[in-house]
Amino acid sequence: MTESLKMPGEERREMILKTLRESAKPFTGKELGELANVSRQVIVGDINLLKAVNEPIIATSQGYRYMHPATGPAKIEKTFVCMHPPERTEEELNIFVDHGLTVMDVSVEHPVYGDLKASIMVSNRQEVKDFMQKVLEANAVYLANLSEDGIHLHTVSATTREQLVEAEKALKKAGILLK
Repeated sequence: MTESLKMPGEERREMILKTLRESAKPFTGKELGELANVSRQVIVGDINLLKAVNEPIIATSQGYRYMHPATGPAKIEKTFVCMHPPERTEEELNIFVDHGLTVMDVSVEHPVYGDLKASIMVSNRQEVKDFMQKVLEANAVYLANLSEDGIHLHTVSATTREQLVEAEKALKKAGILLK
C-alpha cells in the first residue's frame, strides 16, 4: 500500500458503510483494508468509530456485517442455556442450524468480568464449519470455557416457534440443554 493512495478517514468510513450496507456477505478487516488501501488495524479503528456513532455493525467469525432493520418474516428470538464439553460445540451449533435457526451469539457469566458476550452469527452447516476452523486456527478458547462451570447461553433467531420447539427437543435429547 502506498501512502499517496490511502483513502482519507471520513471517505474511508463512508466506503465501509456503503460496502457493508449493500452486501449480504460479511467482509473481513483485511478485505476492507484492501479496498481502502489501509491496514486491517486502521479498519478496526474505523469500525469502532462507526459503532460509537451507533452504526449497527457487528463483528462475526466471518467478518463485519451491517445489521439492517428487519425485513421479511418477523424473527423470533430465544435464549437457550447449554452445558457440554468443548468437543461437542460443533454438534451443538449444528443442532441449532439444522432446525433453521441462526445462532446469533454466545454469552457466559465470568467470575471476574461478569457477563461476556460474543457474536457468532451462523445459520448453516458451512458457516458452523468455517467458525470451527477459525477457532482451531486461532487456537482460541470457547467462551464457555471462561465460565466456572461451562454453562453458556445462546441467543438464536427463528422464523417459526416450531423451529424453536424442535431445536429444544433435539438439544435435550443430545444432553446439551441445561435442565
